[in-house]
Amino acid sequence: MRKSGFASVPHETETSEALPSPLDEGGASSQADQFERTSTSRTSRTSRNARTNEAPGRQRPERSLKGRALGYLSRREYSRAELSRKLMPFTENADELEALLDALEREGWLSDARFAESVVYRRAARVGAGRIVSELKRHAVGDALIEEVNAQLRETELARARGVWQKKYGQLPETPAERARQARFLAARGFSMSIIGKILKGIEDSFEGDFEGGFDGY
Repeated sequence: MRKSGFASVPHETETSEALPSPLDEGGASSQADQFERTSTSRTSRTSRNARTNEAPGRQRPERSLKGRALGYLSRREYSRAELSRKLMPFTENADELEALLDALEREGWLSDARFAESVVYRRAARVGAGRIVSELKRHAVGDALIEEVNAQLRETELARARGVWQKKYGQLPETPAERARQARFLAARGFSMSIIGKILKGIEDSFEGDFEGGFDGY
């Protein structure tokens, strides 16, 4: 038997390195672009926030005393004394404040008469002359003006008191306790005893004397 002339040659196993695919390269590039855009966006936001944070630090120009006064008067009427009290914390110069109040009165911005009219307009349908006069005195309105307002209110006092009483009760009292309760209600709203006596008909002639001074605290 003849032996074969060919010797068996062992096969070599080749190990090749894995090459990145084009898809992998594209994904890395996309991530880099996204990171760059995010960084740019963050930088932009940081810059905007820095500018925004600087804004509150800016000092607003301080309002003048007259500017403050006109601001108050644009909302409602003030008496001279009341407006003076409002402006005192903003100035240490009393003469300057008085001069400003004089100027506001000359220019028609400030008026005790208009203030009194506004109080009457807001309050007359609900309270009597006594309450309104007390409010005007608290705001240091002049005596002459208060007397004028008081006289005008007295002309309609009975009708206004009857309207307030009608809305609250609407029926004459049937017992002394009920008479006292209705009287106190009207007195607490600033109506005089003579007006109350006219409304609560049938009350004894001594009504005013019996209740005089008896409504304190109401």
